[in-house]
Amino acid sequence: MSNGQKTRLTVDIYGSQYTIIGTESEYHIRRVTEMVDDKMREIGSRNASLDTQKIAVLTAVNMVNDYLKMEEELEQMKMEMSRVKNRNAANG
Repeated sequence: MSNGQKTRLTVDIYGSQYTIIGTESEYHIRRVTEMVDDKMREIGSRNASLDTQKIAVLTAVNMVNDYLKMEEELEQMKMEMSRVKNRNAANG
């Protein structure tokens, strides 16, 4: 939502209800919360002895790890694109 209007949405994450308020679209909020729920269920199914708080922390750690990897890959791709542009400009 680009007009600054707030989206308010109640979602279920790992069996608990949360009200999410943000400027993003309903689709975006649902996508984010579904990814969190899916990751929590994946971690919970592999570690049945963990409580919800530990599952949530491990989910956060896993998702931030994935984010940082993608951020690093993006930076490498930008550097490679810059090298290619510079090479093309020099050969142009």
